[in-house]
Amino acid sequence: MILEVDGVKFGYNGKDILKNVQLNVDRGEMLVILGPNGVGKTTLLRCINAILKPKAGTIMVEGGDVLKMEPAAIARRVGYVAQYQAKTRMTAFDAILMGRKPHIRFRTSHEDLHMVDGAIKVLGLEDLAMRHIDEMSGGELQKVAVGRALVQEPRLMLLDEPTSSLDLKNTMNILSLIQRVVKEHNVGAVMTMHNLNSALRFADKFVFLKNGEIHSAGEIQEVSAEMIRDVYDIPVEILHHNGRPLVVPLN
Repeated sequence: MILEVDGVKFGYNGKDILKNVQLNVDRGEMLVILGPNGVGKTTLLRCINAILKPKAGTIMVEGGDVLKMEPAAIARRVGYVAQYQAKTRMTAFDAILMGRKPHIRFRTSHEDLHMVDGAIKVLGLEDLAMRHIDEMSGGELQKVAVGRALVQEPRLMLLDEPTSSLDLKNTMNILSLIQRVVKEHNVGAVMTMHNLNSALRFADKFVFLKNGEIHSAGEIQEVSAEMIRDVYDIPVEILHHNGRPLVVPLN
């Protein structure tokens, strides 16, 4: 098992945001966390990465307790792509190279540079490699952030709305790339998303959060119209195309 989250609780200023959250991700699996705005999706990702410290519960990555690890040890196991990226006076190449920091001992190696070149090519960033990221669009910046996570070689990838600034083509490309990395490298991924159809097309498992608790969870094929209605308060119909569910709002 790559990730095991058990009984996680978290709150701000006396208000409970997450209540007894439990989930797990195995090797080669993509799990998507779904739910309306403000339900705790991003907070849960930050707890898994130990950016936030839960009030209770355990978070294990490959058998190691993340909440007891040093930041450098977490970075060697977990890659995190935040929803919003800071714009600094740094080239895309250097920003992606930062993902190798947990593995660099004394100086940047030929292998480090080769991995960055590979990520740039896979993401179609060749023309932007030497451009400063403070000159980039939100979509371009998001692709750079994904590239940084890829070269980090994590065992677990955490992605907070990884396609929020991308058009349809780039959304498909990024999600396909993440799916391929997860399957071919036998790692795990946890994503938060708002686009239900994109999420259900690429993920293997789902978790619906409601009021800080897990409302329902399971394999993608188990998603039901009733679950979506209960969580989002909107009636939908679920059709199926190529074996995957397709959500159609009825309002």
